[in-house]
Amino acid sequence: MTHPATDDRNADQIAYWNGPGGKHWTERQQLQDIVLSPVSEVLINRAAVKSGQAVIDIGCGCGATSFDLLRQVGSAGRVTGVDISEPMLGRARELAPAGAPVDFVLADATVYPFSPASADLLFSRFGVMFFAEPSESFANMRKALRPDGRLVFACWRTPRDNPWMMLALQEAYKHVPKLPEMKPDDPGPFSFANEERVHRILGEAGFVNVGLERVDLSLDIATGRGLEAAIETVLAIGPASRALENQPAEKIAAATQSIRTALAARQTGDAVPLDGSIWIVTARNGA
Repeated sequence: MTHPATDDRNADQIAYWNGPGGKHWTERQQLQDIVLSPVSEVLINRAAVKSGQAVIDIGCGCGATSFDLLRQVGSAGRVTGVDISEPMLGRARELAPAGAPVDFVLADATVYPFSPASADLLFSRFGVMFFAEPSESFANMRKALRPDGRLVFACWRTPRDNPWMMLALQEAYKHVPKLPEMKPDDPGPFSFANEERVHRILGEAGFVNVGLERVDLSLDIATGRGLEAAIETVLAIGPASRALENQPAEKIAAATQSIRTALAARQTGDAVPLDGSIWIVTARNGA
């Protein structure tokens, strides 16, 4: 496969999503889609996509949201999923309905030459927080929008607002060293948590009528399969898994027991629901 042009400043993220990150998400694609389905539901609702529209799904990953959008635009519309991860796009192409108006493009959205004024909507579920220079990335993506085009995406609020990611990590830290501290603006899942920063980035990129809506959610990390499935989830993907990577077996075992105790206290039947909180960000093309 011919590799696309990339912005060198995004190199670390590109390597991660074509390496361990992309591998883990692809292996757990079906389960992660279930965990994040409450996010997808509210985001699709806010996107209000109409039949026949053209949508670009930024950071589409294994394609779950692209297929959600496809059901909205119908046979008269088109969905283009864009991602930098070859393994995740490979899974998306495997799952794509034959003959459906959906395609998947391996690309760095910071520099990809989008067809000008070709899309009604730019959409993303957690795919836009990893750019090194997000204002430049959004300015490039905006070129794809028609003059009346819209932007809708979901991003995480602060770590403290998202125990579904942080609870297991806090338990792991009782046994292993902390991960390197990230600055608030560093590319990563929480880099758009600051409302003022999001307004600034999108304004610099040429968007107008920027709005952020707080949405609080309950996410079942067990996907209805019980406590051990919840533990498996946090040990396989997310910040706790990264903290435990390459640690001695005895420390992993001790951390796992602490995580088990903490999650058991949250268990309800076969579910382990934990709180999450997102911004739904909306804007319009300022052209």
